[in-house]
Amino acid sequence: MENKTSNRIIVIDALRGFALAGVCLVHMNEQYIASPPSESLMEVTNTIFDQILGGIIGFFIVGKFFALFSILFGLSFFIQMNSASKRNENFGLRFLWRAFLLLIIGYIHQLFYKGDILTIYALLAPFLIPFYRVSNKWILLVSGLFLISIPRFIAFAILGNESAFGHPSIMDGNSATNLAYIATLKEGSITEVLITNGTQGMLHKIDFQIGIFARFYMTFGYFLIGLWLGKISLFQNITEKRLLLRKWLKRASIFFLIALALTAGIFAISPQPVDFKSWLHVIGINIFDWSNIALTGIILCGFLLLYPNKKWIRFFSFFESYGRMALTNYVLQSIIGTFLLFGWGLGLIGKLQTVYLVIIAVVLIIIQSVISKFWLQKFYFGPLEWAWRSATKGKIQRFRK
Repeated sequence: MENKTSNRIIVIDALRGFALAGVCLVHMNEQYIASPPSESLMEVTNTIFDQILGGIIGFFIVGKFFALFSILFGLSFFIQMNSASKRNENFGLRFLWRAFLLLIIGYIHQLFYKGDILTIYALLAPFLIPFYRVSNKWILLVSGLFLISIPRFIAFAILGNESAFGHPSIMDGNSATNLAYIATLKEGSITEVLITNGTQGMLHKIDFQIGIFARFYMTFGYFLIGLWLGKISLFQNITEKRLLLRKWLKRASIFFLIALALTAGIFAISPQPVDFKSWLHVIGINIFDWSNIALTGIILCGFLLLYPNKKWIRFFSFFESYGRMALTNYVLQSIIGTFLLFGWGLGLIGKLQTVYLVIIAVVLIIIQSVISKFWLQKFYFGPLEWAWRSATKGKIQRFRK
């Protein structure tokens, strides 16, 4: 569905907002640590209800809504390149400049929350440019190589489960390094948190991205899927593509069940405890990621099938303005979340049960969505979107309506 006055495809805005809401739920549930929690930090969430609620979030949301967000980044790249091509412009150099600006925004965000993804998007973005003119079958092939995580096995063969920078394993929540980091979040000043996240935190994030968790490689695979979806014009007239979406939904559901069964079987026969020192552990987490990919596909197809329905469009359209201001809302929700939890703010980290963390996230999503709707009635862009667009184009863009 397209907004005739602005040529925006509003279902993309709604899907982006929906994905961002899932990201907010995950980050709040993880208390914006972006590290394995220590035993002491988990004591308050050890009730059965907390574990069930945390398990639901982990199974249905963790890794899936980030994937949607990444797919939409690749789709946005296609839309920008395609629009420039229709104007006989070469957007490649401007896109590189745009990515550099995103790197700066992302690094500022990183200072508050070391799990920032914008810096990773910015570093990967330039590699999208050569794929714009590549045929669809090659895009899918390369994407498949990244999504089945061939680079993960290479990384494990070289590093094992060790850090590329000599740090303790990122799986060890009770390592001296991780305990010191959590202590900084709980008790440190805002200056100490910003410095730690901007230095040591950045290295920890890179470890997570390039090691056995392979997030760096998979993110680029999702980018390519988004580019491919743009090239096949999936989001134009989605009501005409219902049969295709239903076919994809059925296949993704079958693949999801198979991947889950294989994951369970591999971890059942692998060495215990699971410390990712064995090839079986790495194969197991790799196939589990396939189940995440399949569930992401189920969510995407389900969203697009339900969106035109009158019973659902009112719910999904709630996320449209939220998604149009995704950059501003993403950064702002991290600043608000860390203020609520970290010691430089209200210091609630380790003191809230999962249910309260979820309630806070939902309230934050609702407030940001409502504010975004009213903001966009008076302004063309969110504040960060406007600054990013103005810097990209090299001139101040029209802001107030």
